[in-house]
Order: sequence, then C-alpha cells, then structure tokens
Amino acid sequence: MDTALKELAVAQEFTTCVHGDAGVLLRLLQLASPTLPVGAYSYSQGLEWAVDQGIVSNFDGALRWISDALRDSMANCEAVYLVHMLRSWRCGDITSAIFHDEAFRASRDTSELRAETLQMGFSIRQLLGQLRITLPEEVSRVEQISFPAGWSYLAHCWGLSEHDAVTAYLWSWLENQVMAAVKSVPLGQSEGQRLLLELSDQVSGHIESILNSSIEDAMNSLPGYALASCMHETQYARLFRS
Repeated sequence: MDTALKELAVAQEFTTCVHGDAGVLLRLLQLASPTLPVGAYSYSQGLEWAVDQGIVSNFDGALRWISDALRDSMANCEAVYLVHMLRSWRCGDITSAIFHDEAFRASRDTSELRAETLQMGFSIRQLLGQLRITLPEEVSRVEQISFPAGWSYLAHCWGLSEHDAVTAYLWSWLENQVMAAVKSVPLGQSEGQRLLLELSDQVSGHIESILNSSIEDAMNSLPGYALASCMHETQYARLFRS
C-alpha cells in the first residue's frame, strides 16, 4: 500500500463511527479520557485556591464544591453551549456554531477561565489536524476557538449522540476536578473514587435539563466560583496552571 492510500485509510478510521458496534463506545471513551492531549489536568478552576483558604479541606468539602460547580456552572452554562454547538455542526450552520463559540468565550468570568478554554481550544485544534479532520473554512479563519467548540466538532465527526457527548464531556470535567482535589486537599485514591461515584449520579440528573435548555438559558450563576478563579490567578504557590 503506498503512502497516499495509507493516509486515506487512517483518515477514514478516525472519522468513521458506526452506530451499533464498539466504535461509538471507543470514540466516546477516547474523548472522555484524561489522556486526551489538551492539558485539562493542569487546571483546578479555583479549587486550589479554595483548598489554600481552608474552604475545601476534606471529602465533604470537595463534594460540595464540585457539586455546586457542576450544577451552577457546567450544567447551566458550558454544557448548554456544547449541545448547541454540536447541533449547529450537525445542521451545517457554521455561522451559528461560530456565534455560540464567541458567546461562550465572552461568558468566561475571569482571565484564568478564558485562558484555559482558549489554550485547550488551541490544543484540540492541533489534535484535529493530527487526526486529519479539517475544520470548516469559516472556522479556520477564526484566530481562537474555545474548547467546547473544538470538542463538539470532533464529537460531531465521530457521530456521537447529544446524550452521549454531554455525558462524556461532563465526566471528563468531573474526573479532572476530582483528581485536582485528590492532589491538593489532599484526598486518598479511594476517596477520589467515592467522589466520582457520588458525583456521577448527579451528572445523570443534569443531562435531560441540559438537552432541553435553549441557548438563552445558558448562564453562569456561581459568583464564588468566579472569585476563587480570580484569586487563584495571583496565588503565591500553585500546583495548577492559571
């Protein structure tokens, strides 16, 4: 097989996802994996500052903090934008996808949160190129995209359902937050698994609400979370990026 045919075979492998076989599950696991090379593990989103201030100091504190962030930030805002971006890609409405991306970037409360989504957006854009998945021309002309924009486009290319895509996205975020708590509180690995077990039940409860939310419903409603992110930007000693 010559080089051109090999490249074509690889491209087809990475862009074809057939429902009813293991391909969908495998692509879903790949997108939700902490090994996805976008640098999500390097951010705590203000949790490290909360630990430094003694606001989060044990299992129960970490559970409350992550649960609140899941409900009032991720489920109320970021995941809603993700769904609407995914729908725009599916409809071929690139203008709407770009508009939702711009609106999401504008919704970031702090420079830290904005820098995070842009850095991860850059990384997933690089990943798309390495997987030989081409963004629409209109998007290619956009200098920066958010992480949900690039992630939802990859989910679209791999044929993931809205329900599966949102579940994977929230799980990926949740796993990174729990690992940040394990490292910074610190918690034991078994406590981390208990956190994941309790919080993953909450994820299931948010899915339908997210899928039924209009884009006008998307809003952040967690000022303390934003304040923690602001304070983390200038925290003297940090494990996590800001």
